[in-house]
Amino acid sequence: MMTFDELNLNKPLLNALDDLGFKNPTLIQEKVFSVMMSGKDVVGIAQTGTGKTLAYLLPCLRQWKFSGSGFPQILIIVPTRELVVQVVEEVKKLTAYMNVVVTGVYGGVNINTQMKVVYDGLDVLVATPGRLYDIALTGVLRLKAVKKLVIDEVDEMLNLGFRHQLTSILDLLPAKRQNLMFSATMTPDIDVLIKNFFNNPVKIEAAPTGTPLESISQTGYLLPNFNTKVNLLKLLLANNTAMSKVLVFVSTKKLADRVYEQLDIKFPGQLGVIHSNKAQNYRFNTVKQFDKGEYRLLIATDIMARGLDITDITHVINFDIPEIPEDYIHRIGRTARAEKQGTAISFILDSEIELQAEIEALMKCKIPISTLPEELEISKVLLEDEIPKVQMKIIQPKLKEAGPSFHEKKEKNKKVNVKIRYKDKMMAKYGKPKTRGQKPTK
Repeated sequence: MMTFDELNLNKPLLNALDDLGFKNPTLIQEKVFSVMMSGKDVVGIAQTGTGKTLAYLLPCLRQWKFSGSGFPQILIIVPTRELVVQVVEEVKKLTAYMNVVVTGVYGGVNINTQMKVVYDGLDVLVATPGRLYDIALTGVLRLKAVKKLVIDEVDEMLNLGFRHQLTSILDLLPAKRQNLMFSATMTPDIDVLIKNFFNNPVKIEAAPTGTPLESISQTGYLLPNFNTKVNLLKLLLANNTAMSKVLVFVSTKKLADRVYEQLDIKFPGQLGVIHSNKAQNYRFNTVKQFDKGEYRLLIATDIMARGLDITDITHVINFDIPEIPEDYIHRIGRTARAEKQGTAISFILDSEIELQAEIEALMKCKIPISTLPEELEISKVLLEDEIPKVQMKIIQPKLKEAGPSFHEKKEKNKKVNVKIRYKDKMMAKYGKPKTRGQKPTK
């Protein structure tokens, strides 16, 4: 197995990796390094949790040179605020022995504060596309010195509606640059971006899209309703002490709050919840507490699936089956990181069996279905949207078409209002034309 010492890394980066306890590069890190060092554009396809962040950071930082201009040489664009913070932290760890200034900008906070930091000068900028575009339009941010552009999780960026900002930013960048794109999936929209803005990129695929990580044990339970799902989750947490760091994915913000309220009664102070309606500081603090192990369980919506980079997650629970099969791969990829083992559990309703089949077709393998525990309480209490709707047949009354009268109209009712000229009226009465006493002509 290759070690980082065998890569063309300098001493400061090797010392930082040694401090972090990293000895061996992952498959994507090993494949990408030499290609990026050659200066070619790269499109990397790798699943979540395979080390994509270090795959692009190591060669970028290896080739970084101090310029003193204060303009960013490395620009990294990511879809979420959480991912901005985490990438910034990774850069700081890797540059512990280097004089590199890194900062992150994202929406939801005061733009003036971020503009001041950018104006003061930096070497590496990590940003969400919306806030990056806003700052670039002010003229405070100069992009002329960018030598390396990294677009991470580009598929999620397009799903979130950042297409316009992303293409506008690409138009502002210098033509002479190295483009690096990383994604877990490839779509036609991504192909269009590559065709328009990349220069004959080398495609590097560490694992085919949809291939589940071998270190993740998958299982599923067929359940009748929401409350039974909650009962099963309570039972699993109570009976399995190995579930020490559990990430639960739900489909909507409303359901996330509802699951939290139900579980908090039995496990007070042991869980947190994050979704886009929660305040930024609340989300950061909740993720931090979960990462440190202060929370045993974290409930999150799908939009958080790409923004979380938390180590040692023991279990991922799909409380709802995602509508997009690739999202399932992103979810379960939160566990089994750094070559560790992990478990993914799915709660499946009858209405979600078709979604399950689509996921299995993508992965080219089945999700094993487990028998429900005997002590599980099957709830008969249904949510409002789970109650079957009775479809009432609406009977439209037949309207009788208007037809002819059933008796002949009287003569006087047959009259039609016709305007008759005075001249014609006099002719009919006297048999000759009558005048109104016109004066004789002379």
